[in-house]
Amino acid sequence: MDMASHPSLPDAPACRESRRARWAELAAEAAESNAFYAPDMLCAAIDHLAGGAGVRVMEARAGDLLIGLMPVTVQPRHGRLPIANATNWMHEHCFFGAPIIRRGHEAAAWRDFLTQLDEADWARGFLHLEGIDAAGANAAAIEAVCVEQRRGWREIHRYERAMLRSDLSADAYWESQVRAKKRKELRRLQKRLAELGAVETRLLAEPQALPAWCDDFLALEASGWKGREGTALGCRPADAAFFRAACVAALAAGRLHMLRIDLDGRAIAMLVNFRHGEGAFSFKIAFDEELGRFSPGVLIEIANLHAVQDDPAIGWMDSCAAADHPMIDSLWAERRTIVQYRIALRGRGLTRLRRSAAFAFANGVEAAARLLKGQG
Repeated sequence: MDMASHPSLPDAPACRESRRARWAELAAEAAESNAFYAPDMLCAAIDHLAGGAGVRVMEARAGDLLIGLMPVTVQPRHGRLPIANATNWMHEHCFFGAPIIRRGHEAAAWRDFLTQLDEADWARGFLHLEGIDAAGANAAAIEAVCVEQRRGWREIHRYERAMLRSDLSADAYWESQVRAKKRKELRRLQKRLAELGAVETRLLAEPQALPAWCDDFLALEASGWKGREGTALGCRPADAAFFRAACVAALAAGRLHMLRIDLDGRAIAMLVNFRHGEGAFSFKIAFDEELGRFSPGVLIEIANLHAVQDDPAIGWMDSCAAADHPMIDSLWAERRTIVQYRIALRGRGLTRLRRSAAFAFANGVEAAARLLKGQG
């Protein structure tokens, strides 16, 4: 393989327009949707969040055709183990890690990714993949290629998270998923909220309104517990800049889905989704905690359910929520299995030995921990 024809690209500080266009064409033909690696969000993240992470964007090719894209970095640790490893780059605000691969070229893309990593001097240890759908195109291709190449690989973690995938109307889904007593209580809260003033639910439609909506979201999120703990997007300039840039780019690409509930013209709940392909990813939610007695977070999730189910362009939505999220799990019935993989890397001479030892050591420690846990 001629590595000079498609090297791993160090992409800080900015994405170039030619690269963005190339990635956008690939994303339009993706076998698996991932809004976080689509060029609008990925370029915003590289520009504002990469910092000193040493992020490289690997491009897999079949001749002159771009067939895969995966941002990678090297981590100095693997969980609690002091083992450096290559990993798909998932920054703090990235909730899905499936590489963008061209439909019909899944296995070829993974052969190329792994060959590049095998030959890369900067790739350490093994490949650690996070945020992969166990039933997705990447998972199937990874397993097939590793079996084909007799390459070591292991699934090292999995969990279930809520998603929305149904042919039911929003009303029918709501009635099937939420018990009658709960529905009655929420209707009562909606009526009580309306007694305080004019309540309006809006979906972002006018591009010129986006800057003000971003301001409102950042302020609303920072007003709650995330602001007090310093984890709100508005607490760090780089995070706020990433959010604004991602929203602007996604709106231009037709991928932004932003919803709000206003009380007398003031936002009391907001929700941001990013689309890719037929899917969408629920990115962030914010609500006025001083109005907590009216459950504004639940009310905007109900509004989101109607917005999603009434939009024929959205086939499903990933909640991006933590496992066992009390609110989301009670509203959304479907589940998505998210997994992590550890994949052996090869190489030559001492590099091959070091990588083999790192993979074997991590597997051994994991097996010993399971054994001790079982005995306990």
